[in-house]
Amino acid sequence: MVSKKLFSLALAVSFVLLAAGACAAAIGATPVSEMNPGFVYVGPAADGGWSYMHDVARKEMEKEFPGLKSGIVESVPEGPDAERVMETFIRNGSKIIFATSFGYMDHVQNVARRHPDVVFMHCSGYKKADNVGVYFGRIYQPRYLSGLVAGRMTKSGVIGYVAAYPIPEVIRGLNAFTLGIRKTNPKAEVKVVWLFSWQDPAKEKEAVKALYDMKADVIGMHADTGAAPQSAEELGIYVVGYNNDMSGYAPTKHLTAPVWNWGMVYKHVLGQVQAGTWKSEDIWWGLKEGMVGLAPYGKDVPDDVKALVESERQRIISGEWDVFHGPIKDQKGSVVVAEGTSLTDGEMLSLNWYVEGVSGEMPK
Repeated sequence: MVSKKLFSLALAVSFVLLAAGACAAAIGATPVSEMNPGFVYVGPAADGGWSYMHDVARKEMEKEFPGLKSGIVESVPEGPDAERVMETFIRNGSKIIFATSFGYMDHVQNVARRHPDVVFMHCSGYKKADNVGVYFGRIYQPRYLSGLVAGRMTKSGVIGYVAAYPIPEVIRGLNAFTLGIRKTNPKAEVKVVWLFSWQDPAKEKEAVKALYDMKADVIGMHADTGAAPQSAEELGIYVVGYNNDMSGYAPTKHLTAPVWNWGMVYKHVLGQVQAGTWKSEDIWWGLKEGMVGLAPYGKDVPDDVKALVESERQRIISGEWDVFHGPIKDQKGSVVVAEGTSLTDGEMLSLNWYVEGVSGEMPK
């Protein structure tokens, strides 16, 4: 699999330019029976995490639109083969393509140029076109909330993090998680093991074991399967899952998890295509819209922690405060977000530094 490339500083500029206005062209109204949406998954639909949650949402979408038939192709590498998959969908009648991983970005652009009458929605990317929109969610918000829980539940003061690739999407989540941890446990440190893979159950398990050897007694994660929670359960340490409620993998040690509700995006897009009102846009919804949230708490999470999480959740939803609001220090102790200021969306989308509390150097 081709790894995701690090965002450059130019991403912040391009995000602002792209967000300045929606592209002008609109796709004509399309009957539900003619849409035939095609979904390109980076992993298996049964991975229990990232692709699984997209597939849950796809099935919700089908129920919402009677007569709709959609298709999937699983475990598509983030490389040229993605173009073949999308072209096959289109030859078979797909009028909408959902490409669900960052590394498909340039391939979506290539295919979209050849098919201007097809709607393309790319998950987690930043390149748009007249017939290409992008969508993601402010998952950093529930990551922060889950960090509040993790910070209270650690006894060793060391929390481990199983991370996929060192790109802004993952670093943003790691930093948000750490900010939550440090609010409830100011002296805690977060140690990271990088997988350089979205889904590799064996690596994910080994990463948890390595973090356990580093004295971590709570694990956070940004990986696509349930292997990390399963390993934490086996080792008897707490875990914060990702993507969906992973308590099935760690029935006694799962604390909570930042979770996705992709269905609201898919139903939103199909409704627009059906009405003939679809235009390219940037979708980045959060707790307020209900696109992201928290899984149910594990039995060991104290009531006072739940109350704190709810209080912080309401602060975010109200708009009075968000996670990357200053003062925030970087790993070296320098103030990088001043008091009374916040990171812009562009700055969050190009984030490439660690907050105070993250241990170790960022991979090149």
